[in-house]
Amino acid sequence: MGWKPILIENRPKQSVMAVAPHTSNIDFFVGLFYYLAYYGKPNFLIKKDWFVFPLNYFFKAIGGVSVSRRKGGGTVQAMADAFKHHPILHLAIAPEGSRRGVEKWKTGFLRIADLAKVPIEITKIDYKRKEVGILKIFNPTGDIEKDIEFIRSFFTKEMALYPALFDDLHK
Repeated sequence: MGWKPILIENRPKQSVMAVAPHTSNIDFFVGLFYYLAYYGKPNFLIKKDWFVFPLNYFFKAIGGVSVSRRKGGGTVQAMADAFKHHPILHLAIAPEGSRRGVEKWKTGFLRIADLAKVPIEITKIDYKRKEVGILKIFNPTGDIEKDIEFIRSFFTKEMALYPALFDDLHK
């Protein structure tokens, strides 16, 4: 389909994959096919609203983990704990938390990586260049604001399928 994969050597056995920009449901399929082609079965967080019959069977079979977006849901701790039980786990998360434009990214992906003591794989889906893959392996510093700014610096609105829906505030 004309996409160029970006592959990285010496991937860690465990990571949180911060995947951006996320402005369309098509992003899911681009990322899924990339991961299946080069790394096997993925794991990814997906809004609980999508886990309805019959889609729940599909998403679970391909590695989806249902997440409730209500406050106090315990998702960060539960996902961090999952790394204790799975020696090989790469959990894909869209830090934007939504397909519509957001000024502030969710911090759960950073908090999961920090609690689990795993790196973050900065992963892009770039429609302009038709590239998808892992750009960099990053170890969180514990400074959430600084880390978010650093990770966001890898992404521009021109990469998004719908550029108007991506805020590249760091620019």
